[in-house]
Amino acid sequence: MTTKYHMGIEVTLEAIGGKWKPLILCHLGNGPQRPGELCRLIPSITQKMLTQQLRELERDDIVRRTVYPQVPPKVEYSLTEMGKSLRCVLVPMSEWGERRVEQRREKGEDIVLLNADHSGYLKY
Repeated sequence: MTTKYHMGIEVTLEAIGGKWKPLILCHLGNGPQRPGELCRLIPSITQKMLTQQLRELERDDIVRRTVYPQVPPKVEYSLTEMGKSLRCVLVPMSEWGERRVEQRREKGEDIVLLNADHSGYLKY
């Protein structure tokens, strides 16, 4: 059966959509990370959800899982070339969100952006 999409944005959102994948990708933009470190960087994600999201990103060739042969096994996740190409999508999305937060603040909303730093994604 042929998979059909109406627009390219559907394919993009299918691969990186949701609450967690963009956050994971932005952190991996700083370099390879172990799952425990990703959990510390994204405190509200559960281990189960992180594992699920990483598996989906790996399946879509956006992240690479590397297992080091040692005891206990060491696992790291990093961006593939396809994952690195998402910087041109994720950085503007982050900048848009930062402008939106400022706009909402100006209207009197009590809103906090805990981390406005997306510069790591620009390194890789």
